[in-house]
Amino acid sequence: MVPGVRITVVVSIILSIVLSLAERHHALAGETIRINGSGAALDILKPMILEYRKKHPQVNFRMDRPLGSTGAIKALLAGVVDVAVSSKILTPEESAQGALASDYGKIPLAVVSTAGVGKKEITTRELEDIYTGKLTKWPNGETIRIILRPREDIDTKILGELSPGMGRALREAHKKPGMIFSITDPEATESIIKTPGAIGTAAICCVIDNKGRLNALSLNGRKASAKGVADGTYPLAKDLRFITIRKTPPAALDFLRFVYSAKGRAIAEKEGILVTAKDAGRS
Repeated sequence: MVPGVRITVVVSIILSIVLSLAERHHALAGETIRINGSGAALDILKPMILEYRKKHPQVNFRMDRPLGSTGAIKALLAGVVDVAVSSKILTPEESAQGALASDYGKIPLAVVSTAGVGKKEITTRELEDIYTGKLTKWPNGETIRIILRPREDIDTKILGELSPGMGRALREAHKKPGMIFSITDPEATESIIKTPGAIGTAAICCVIDNKGRLNALSLNGRKASAKGVADGTYPLAKDLRFITIRKTPPAALDFLRFVYSAKGRAIAEKEGILVTAKDAGRS
């Protein structure tokens, strides 16, 4: 190749790269990324958003009151949000409407109580007795008050799969009059913190973020942790996946690339998440 032609080719390549970067910046400029899903998953994203905006201050995020996995997917398909964060598997109907799922990891689910009940460990049998009403008092004398999630909620399903007896106990508890119900993760966490003698479940990231306001009980001698979920010694965990559609905006896809990057994964791991998805070269 003659020198003049070589220089022309190099300049052309550089110009192409510059234009590409400029187009990407333009695509992100002034964008608002709308995200919704389960409350615990949204909490995990908050430190990621703070880190992402250090390099992309022009990008804004909107996360309204958590709609839960099913509600967020409906909002995504209706064009109300750009990304849904889900703990449940897509239904055939949701997939048929264009929803696309990308697995990310697992969130350890802890059995938690109000602080100061005088107990640090619990067994499956004790949980069964609590939810059936056979065991009604904590070691400190306080009455045990169960904070239930709806019957169809993923937390209810996961806890019910702990044992056949636990499944029966939960079904009994849902039939009792006067029980306390919380619909979303934030509502459940707040109810457990504020209700004397309360017991329920909370994602490990909620336990971490509340800094001692929740008493995480070891289950059958095992603490809720990413390591325990990974090696199979801790049984309670819910999935974490991102749901998009083919028309998901470029700005939202760029943020998801960060979420799946080494830096995004490291932030998730600090929040107690077992990240199972591969980096796949995302930056």
